[in-house]
Amino acid sequence: MRAVRNTTHGGPRLLEIQDSPIPHRAPGEVLIEVHAAGVAYPDVLQSRGEYQLRVPLPFTVGCEFAGVVVEADADSGFAVGARVLGVAGAGAFAEYVVTPADRVLNLPDEIGFVQAAAMPINVLSAEFALGERGSLRAGETVLIHGAAGGLGIALTQQAKLRGAEVIAVVSTPEKGELARTVGADHVISPYNFLDETRAITAGRGVDMVLDPVGGERFTDSLRALTTRGRLLVLGFTGGSIPTVKVNRLLLTNTTIVGVAWEGLMPESSVSLPDQWARLVPHVARGLLAPVISDVLPLDRAPEAVAALDERRALGKTVLTVREP
Repeated sequence: MRAVRNTTHGGPRLLEIQDSPIPHRAPGEVLIEVHAAGVAYPDVLQSRGEYQLRVPLPFTVGCEFAGVVVEADADSGFAVGARVLGVAGAGAFAEYVVTPADRVLNLPDEIGFVQAAAMPINVLSAEFALGERGSLRAGETVLIHGAAGGLGIALTQQAKLRGAEVIAVVSTPEKGELARTVGADHVISPYNFLDETRAITAGRGVDMVLDPVGGERFTDSLRALTTRGRLLVLGFTGGSIPTVKVNRLLLTNTTIVGVAWEGLMPESSVSLPDQWARLVPHVARGLLAPVISDVLPLDRAPEAVAALDERRALGKTVLTVREP
């Protein structure tokens, strides 16, 4: 089968398209014929050997997919030929992928493979962040960094569904327009976001900051919070891991919350099927539709991952593995 392989940990542009054996399915796993695969930030980390799940070289990269079941245990709930989407620790950028059955989700007939492949990581991560970790309530105001990325779009859409006011932080006018189209109430620049946030909230600050970026803006994110505000840490796409003086937390009763949805999957302490059941009604109504900016063939995977790494991607990029 064709597969996108990491042979060097040299980064996105050194990923290679190779022939590879179809993966073996162990008990408790599902073998899926991949039709489309979403490009996500874990793929960037996998290309450099920096992902939390360490896989020995060489290996096939890719963490989210949509396709058709080829093999599954009789009691898995998945019949051969069933349309599904899901998450893999690695291996999704290929014609076939194997992953545990509890990471596979049934795909409604009205959702195509390309759209489905753009959903799993971002949509489920956003639901986990806003719900279980953030306890977002109707009427609250949230500040979302990186709001024009795949995760930022999912966070914006779901925050609006929960009745929140959304301030989107984006770096270009083009990204700002995208953030508005998915529901952002305000669009501001990362270069003076603290002052703009204070102006929008009449000096009160926001109830929650959702930060997948980290880096230098972290301290000002804390300053942007109101008393008893929550800052949710979703990642460090900015490249550096910030530190914080904890006296600031004490003075304002601030909470910093880690959001590591994928890190909970190996111990089965997060249920993807339960999350999907809560989200499917909104997906079916088109209220949680991903914004797909590029649909590329599998052999352009190195280019697609590099665009995400270099922060050039708008919305979501999907790789097509088979013709629709």
